[in-house]
Amino acid sequence: MARRKTSAPRRGSLAFRPRKRASRLLPRVKNWPDIAIGAPTLLGFIGYKAGMTHAVIIDDRPNSLTSGREVVVPVTVIETPPIIPIALRAYTSSEWGIRSLTEAWIEPPKELELSRVIPTLRVSDVDKGLKLIYDSIDIVSKVSLIVASQPKLTGGLSKKKPDLLEIKLGGGSIEDQLKYAQSILGKEVRVTEVFSEGQYIDVLGVTKGKGFQGVIKRFGVKELPRWHKHRKGSRKVGSRGPTLGALSTVPQAGQLGYHRRTIYNLRIIKIGNNGFEITPSGGFPHYGIIGSDYVLVKGSVVGPVKRPLVLRYPIRPPKWIPSGPPIITYISLDSKM
Repeated sequence: MARRKTSAPRRGSLAFRPRKRASRLLPRVKNWPDIAIGAPTLLGFIGYKAGMTHAVIIDDRPNSLTSGREVVVPVTVIETPPIIPIALRAYTSSEWGIRSLTEAWIEPPKELELSRVIPTLRVSDVDKGLKLIYDSIDIVSKVSLIVASQPKLTGGLSKKKPDLLEIKLGGGSIEDQLKYAQSILGKEVRVTEVFSEGQYIDVLGVTKGKGFQGVIKRFGVKELPRWHKHRKGSRKVGSRGPTLGALSTVPQAGQLGYHRRTIYNLRIIKIGNNGFEITPSGGFPHYGIIGSDYVLVKGSVVGPVKRPLVLRYPIRPPKWIPSGPPIITYISLDSKM
């Protein structure tokens, strides 16, 4: 008589725990990279997912098997309308880590409609805040800007409420970063001032929400044999084991999707400002046309159409740094319907 197997491979990854709903739609960036460039710049940007298509490019990777040949790659179109910095924030180091020193808010432009986000915004004295920062410049260790997006300028979004994000400044000295931040307060910043074609970026976002799901769809658990009369069902785990009193690693039903995730090292194929050269026939499904600047990245990103995304300088860049963008020979504009 054959001996019955009593073991099975574990189901599901423990790398993404807890699998709970994201706390906010536009994720807050927890870590920023240290970049070695001369001029100060913003290390991130806000974009909105428009859809996907495919392109034919010349593979410029030196050690690739298809180097110098035409390859078909999937690309994601992210619309990136200009952002407006509305506040400057300075941090200082202490034995408990970095702490906020002070911040200076400007009077936001009326067309930004910032009251939809902060109804009780009290604008501080910008000169007073900047004076405090410059007087304490010896202990300032980090400078960042609070920026607001302009979804009204996009072609596929109907919302007017801007998204707010704190973006760190990188490159140059602290004095250079303060001067640069002060010079762009209240002015529009385009994506071409932050990123360049051909470089690698990280994309942070929230995945598609799929609600409360069972263990088979959530973790890929094998369904129990159907030829037995299951008194308590077959779409479940065989035994939960000693799960009480400790963190359980046994697959269980719960939330699937709407998780905060980061996609590392996506390459920018193209940056443009004419949406009609990238919009397919009939527009992107559930989005429409591209109405402002856009970024074309190689591969797919998280979330459904219209999902706000954070584009960031790579936190762990690859060893090969491209000198420029790849040559694009064809971009599909066929209808996606």
